[in-house]
Amino acid sequence: MERQSGEIGKLIEDKAKEQEFSEEADKLKGVIEIINREILNYIEKRKAITKYIVDSRKKNISDFEDDEDRIIEYFDHERYVKEESYRVIDKRLKELTTLSSSPYFGRVDFNDSEYGEDSIYVGRFGVTLEGSYEPLVVDWRAPIASLFYTASLGETKYKSPDGDIDIEILKKRQYIIKKAVLKGLFDSEVDVKDDILQMVLSENSGSKLRDIVMTIQAEQDNIIRQPRNKAVIVNGTAGSGKTTIALHRVAYLLYNYRNVLQDKVLILGPNQIFIEYIREVLPTLGEEGVNQETFKDFALNMVELDTHDIMSTKNYMEHILSGDEKFIEEIKYKLSDDYINELDKLVKIENSSYENNLKPVIYYEKEVVSKKELTELFDKYYIDMPLFRRNKKIKRIIFGKIKDARDAKVRQIEKEYKEAVKNASEDELKLNGNEMAYKRKLRIREAVEMVIKAKKELTWLLPKNVLDIYKTINGEKMYTIDDLAPLIYLRIKLEGIKLNKEIKHVVIDEAQDYSKLQFIVIKELTNCLGMTIVGDSNQRLIPVAASNNIPMESLSEVLVDMDNETFKLNKSYRSTAEIMQYANKFLKNNNIVPLVRNGEKVEEIHVKCDEEFIEKADAALVEMKAKGFETVGIICRNMEETKYFGKLLKNNDYIKIVDRENIIYSGGQVVIPSYLAKGLEFDGVIMVDTDKSDNKNKVSYVMATRALHKLYDIHVDYR
Repeated sequence: MERQSGEIGKLIEDKAKEQEFSEEADKLKGVIEIINREILNYIEKRKAITKYIVDSRKKNISDFEDDEDRIIEYFDHERYVKEESYRVIDKRLKELTTLSSSPYFGRVDFNDSEYGEDSIYVGRFGVTLEGSYEPLVVDWRAPIASLFYTASLGETKYKSPDGDIDIEILKKRQYIIKKAVLKGLFDSEVDVKDDILQMVLSENSGSKLRDIVMTIQAEQDNIIRQPRNKAVIVNGTAGSGKTTIALHRVAYLLYNYRNVLQDKVLILGPNQIFIEYIREVLPTLGEEGVNQETFKDFALNMVELDTHDIMSTKNYMEHILSGDEKFIEEIKYKLSDDYINELDKLVKIENSSYENNLKPVIYYEKEVVSKKELTELFDKYYIDMPLFRRNKKIKRIIFGKIKDARDAKVRQIEKEYKEAVKNASEDELKLNGNEMAYKRKLRIREAVEMVIKAKKELTWLLPKNVLDIYKTINGEKMYTIDDLAPLIYLRIKLEGIKLNKEIKHVVIDEAQDYSKLQFIVIKELTNCLGMTIVGDSNQRLIPVAASNNIPMESLSEVLVDMDNETFKLNKSYRSTAEIMQYANKFLKNNNIVPLVRNGEKVEEIHVKCDEEFIEKADAALVEMKAKGFETVGIICRNMEETKYFGKLLKNNDYIKIVDRENIIYSGGQVVIPSYLAKGLEFDGVIMVDTDKSDNKNKVSYVMATRALHKLYDIHVDYR
């Protein structure tokens, strides 16, 4: 009887689920029909604008055919109208086209104490029909959409423009929709989010980083939605989603504060490979044209150097990874607080040199500006100005005083000449008039020459070159990336330079490799109130002095006058539990919590010659290809080994050797050095391990954590 009752209960439950699925499928069909109508509506709008522009063009060309200036003025205006109209319509058409195949991925049912029960559907973009106050689909970036990303049901709140709103979440549902067809739906009671997340994570990676709007976790969503005027620092383990969090935060901020932030966001990445890898994320989120560049390119706009004047990333990292002790000690010093103190001393020396060389300004053996006045100008009235800007200001004042003295002298000469003419008789004027006029001209010319002489004696006011000043501590050594921040720092302190464009939010990725001074100059140059700084202390390959912390771990000292908060992310979403457990052994700490996504065991292989390496590596590549892996990274410690082992595998024509930082990563199978692989991910990874010491380091950790599904560690015992 009990068994029969249970079967009936299950039958009723299955029937209810089937009915629910059918209702959701009908709902989806209706939403897609509305979106398709909206697409047609926008196409008609575009046609209307096109027709208007063409008709206006014909009319205006006819009306202004005899007036070229009017025609040019018309075309300038027409181009502006056309660009603006098309930009808005095309952007919306792209969004609607995207939604037509998958309009939403989640639903939240909730109880609002003021308005009662309601529900929203959450999608990549929002849809609200004309004349309607209720959105058909809510954009994932909208404040209320945060309810979908909260960790549990029950009472909670979300931040609206009017303040916190108390809500009770009754149900959360997630959908799998492909090509406009409902494939599945799951409610949060059965822990769906993890199921869908694992399904997404189990997919193969592509040549570009993807967005994660469907699978944003509560801790990630919390970071993304932090206030605009705040420095958000994320120190997260490999695979914790740091980069995607940063990019989704940019999309969130632009959606909610577009009027303030449009064209004023700067993203700084470690190298061009990485920037190319993340380039498509923001466009898929509807954001185009956000400035993305490396710190090196950013800095070169601020100093009088070219790319070829700076040591390449390759050579820089090769010195470090080869254990060049002299080079490493120099890096440690340049990245230390002691070096910042050295730069401050240089600034003080420059200030002192002006103070010690102050001389009164003389014109016709009279003091136009006394030394006391100059001292007051430098040390009192303009003391808050950077030295060289103060210098220019005081120089203008001095030149003004000299001009005043010259004008007074010329007036005196003119007065004396007029009095001489007035007092001379007619005969005297006939006899000496020309000579008197000539002497007047000579005296005026002398007054001008005395101005030139007075200015020439102001040698202590001559501008100095920051590069020359920096050479007093750097000598003639080739510049590295570690010299760029100091050079900018000197320009800030001595010249008071600022960016030539307004930046209101800065994103720094792979921030663990930044120096304290880099953070300082970025903050000083942009003067922005909002920053998103993401990195992983465990992946820093650049050494720091024993007396200094990794700068990213003590950023609150640098951002002391900014609202700032540090978030720790210890859960990895990239790699399987087996890969993360293997990678963890390379670290001193072991606090990483791998996502419970099990996979294959990491394979350790020892080889004793080149032939054996080729055999084992080829076998691993064949195995991964058979599993359908689209991206495979053969990761070596440095460039020398990348070229060596890449050449051994060159019989595989499809393998690409990444030997420069400006190569575009396009997927497939690549041989790449560890420092250029940072930030990338591959379906499968072959670590080429030549380190014979028992004590593995962070390089091995970086190499291992690039793998999503499969990791081979080939120990090369013969090199």
